Amino acid sequence: MLKTRQSGILLHPTSLPGPEGLGTLGEEAYLFIDYLVSAGQSVWQILPLGPTGYGDCPYSSFSAFAGNPDLISLSQLVAVGDLDITDLPPHSPATERADFQACREVRTPLLSKAANRFLADNHADSRRQKFAAFCVQQAGWLNDYAFYRAMRQAQSHKGWQYWPVAVRDREDFALQEWGTRLKTEIFLEKYLQFVFFEQWFALKAYANRHGVQIFGDLPIFVALDSADVWANRDLFQLDAQGRPQLVAGVPPDYFSATGQLWGNPLYDWERMAQNGYGWWKSRLQWNLEQCDLIRIDHFRGFEACWAVPASETTAINGTWQPGPGAAFFERMQQGLGELSLIAEDLGIITPAVEELRDRFNLPGMKILQFAFDSGPQNPYLPHQYSRNSVVYTGTHDNTTSLAWWHALDTCGKQRIRDYLDSGCREMPWPLIRCALASSARLAIVPMQDLLKLGGAARMNQPGTATGNWNWLLTADQLEPDVAKRLKQLCELFGRRPFLLKNR
Repeated sequence: MLKTRQSGILLHPTSLPGPEGLGTLGEEAYLFIDYLVSAGQSVWQILPLGPTGYGDCPYSSFSAFAGNPDLISLSQLVAVGDLDITDLPPHSPATERADFQACREVRTPLLSKAANRFLADNHADSRRQKFAAFCVQQAGWLNDYAFYRAMRQAQSHKGWQYWPVAVRDREDFALQEWGTRLKTEIFLEKYLQFVFFEQWFALKAYANRHGVQIFGDLPIFVALDSADVWANRDLFQLDAQGRPQLVAGVPPDYFSATGQLWGNPLYDWERMAQNGYGWWKSRLQWNLEQCDLIRIDHFRGFEACWAVPASETTAINGTWQPGPGAAFFERMQQGLGELSLIAEDLGIITPAVEELRDRFNLPGMKILQFAFDSGPQNPYLPHQYSRNSVVYTGTHDNTTSLAWWHALDTCGKQRIRDYLDSGCREMPWPLIRCALASSARLAIVPMQDLLKLGGAARMNQPGTATGNWNWLLTADQLEPDVAKRLKQLCELFGRRPFLLKNR
């Protein structure tokens, strides 16, 4: 349950302005935390941090536990001695979109060089001890993940269902044989995870010391082509060859007339319940170490999920399949205590979903872009909010609020002017003010809205597989005047900064 009035900014680290062609966990991330503090903000909301696959989507990751090597700062590898400053590539010119593949072509050989130097450095005893401890502490997911990534590369980046059958089915002799053959590649993957989390936890500690909480994001489903599914096939609804008969999605909704066909395999919740949802407990525990708050994406899937035959090309012909319900959250509370979770309760939400959310005091989400297309009973209008909720002007799945405003017809704009009692000449700031003034205890504003950016700055178009997630902020857009204006509004509406108990 949210207990104090706070506010924050939504910006994924890859969107930060930096010298490497995309944002990393380097100096640009620390400067952004400083900017948050100058703007009176106490929350930094991000998207999932896992290694991305096709389309560079952070919601489709090779692992539910691993970190994204794209975010590793090369400059920080210089600082710890794994690279020389002369190894760093020339600074990339500022652009509005990141080219992930081009960045990887430059970064991959340098990350390999850093791993080799780390292994050979006779003066790195302290870090090598930390590396060994990390490998032991995270062995429950790290060993399978490192093998999976190395094997996938050895198999020309094919999914695990297309590997040699003995490896696909995890026969001991095959795992030992390939583990020996890929020893160097497996070490590289473990090194990348070590330095990712070395950098991440240092950044999180800096944020917390400065009164900023990290608000993370955890997708309910995992990708079929992932270390999680390959290593835990019995926990998913798969056939003997590892193929799903049903996949996850959502029915037709606000975003798409044909629904969204995600393609994720569905959990075997009954099998998971037999061992107390152990995989999920480990996943939540590790993510709660990385973040102070976590948004559970597609929360309604814990009550029921939209199951679509794998042969379908759209999500129209699906059926609702029951989820684990209250039993899941009761077991998580027993094992982990109070859960700092936010329920992404958007889409088709039934009374049963609301009951599950409220039973465990989980805050829900309110989106102002959804608020004005019907009458005064619209649940996204501020006068309908409970205090235990999170209000957004829009999310990463919406267009920017300025583009949304411009797309409205005359009547739609007038309804908003009437509700806000404003001429709305400086959109989206009247909407931002509305969010901050609302009774919701946490208000989040996408960086694009603070900067009054148009639709070209949109982060994601749901239902499309490519061309998303690559929007970049530029350094000159972090304007002090914007920070000052936001801070003044937060002070006006009592959104006090978060302070750690030990400060």
